[in-house]
Amino acid sequence: MLSGLVRNSQAVLRALLTRTVEFEIDRIPHRFERVPLRKILNWIRLEASVRARPERPWGLPTILQIEPTNRCNLRCALCPVTEGTGRESGAMEPERFRRIIDQARDHVFVILLWEWGEPFVHPGIYEMIAYAKQNGIQLLTSSNGHLFARGDNAEKVVRSGLDNLIIALDGLTQETYTRYRQDGDLEAVLAGIRAIVAKKKELNVQTPRINLRFIVMKHNEHEIPDLGGLAESLGVDELTLKTLFPGHDIDPATDRDNEFIPENPDFRRFKYTDDFSRIRRTHNPCPNLWRAAAIHWNGAVCPCSFDKAEEYTLGNVNQAPLKEIWLGEPYIAMRRKFRTDWESIPVCSHCSYAYEGGDCSRETIVKASVLQS
Repeated sequence: MLSGLVRNSQAVLRALLTRTVEFEIDRIPHRFERVPLRKILNWIRLEASVRARPERPWGLPTILQIEPTNRCNLRCALCPVTEGTGRESGAMEPERFRRIIDQARDHVFVILLWEWGEPFVHPGIYEMIAYAKQNGIQLLTSSNGHLFARGDNAEKVVRSGLDNLIIALDGLTQETYTRYRQDGDLEAVLAGIRAIVAKKKELNVQTPRINLRFIVMKHNEHEIPDLGGLAESLGVDELTLKTLFPGHDIDPATDRDNEFIPENPDFRRFKYTDDFSRIRRTHNPCPNLWRAAAIHWNGAVCPCSFDKAEEYTLGNVNQAPLKEIWLGEPYIAMRRKFRTDWESIPVCSHCSYAYEGGDCSRETIVKASVLQS
């Protein structure tokens, strides 16, 4: 704990002296230069709130997860979108997105531009990215990669200014790929990656940095030794191996029989007892209620992406400013409940953070390799 405090103190001092802020999301480093002092001070206050966990944070959120749409072009096994999230499907109106950016640009550093659904099926996604970039916000998004080989989508994503693009590729043959990514086409994904890499070279730009993301499962773990060669041949910037969440609506007791959990325990998300029971944490380290907010396509503000059905809606940006929602009574009540009895909140007691090994900030990524500096 002491070493962590020292690192945080050094980061704060560096930020104040150089106006530079650095942190990781999903093992992807982010660096922000020439940051306005007001934004730095909010970041410092908010990070102090993450540690102290007051009912009303001392700063405004520095990270937002925004869902462009909850529609998808694939039917992935274990994904709630395949069976239905329990809420209406739709796409965020560009004007709604711009209003969020206008409210958040003075305190938000990064937008995670995905939640439930494939963000690039949204017809206005490239303009949304460009608008956030114009307002000094970095963007990280995740895609199944099928649309980038079509038309001029590769050029659009490169010209949009997107900072980091995760492309999920969970198999090196069509057979292993579609075992999880149902209705997927491996060659389409590879063609899309090559198209983006080629367009970056043509335009002589470094972004978006492409992170090839491989979710390790029982049927594909034998392909791990060949991943490095594929990543290098494609010309991507990073390669990450991620653990699988066994299922959002599946009883943890069924993990033993889950056909997707890998044989190698090093690649399992959770730590298990000898009888294959997940080891529950005594303290939930989740920082989301003090650092980030999730905004669905319809404007609903939720505590995190695990609230797929909007059971814990804390406000709506169509009805109130984000700041008012963040500091409002519903958020305060949920933080109070989380601090005193987080296990009684179903969305918290069944998320990754609730179990040993499931720390979403780092532990779910078991390996990260930088291929292009």
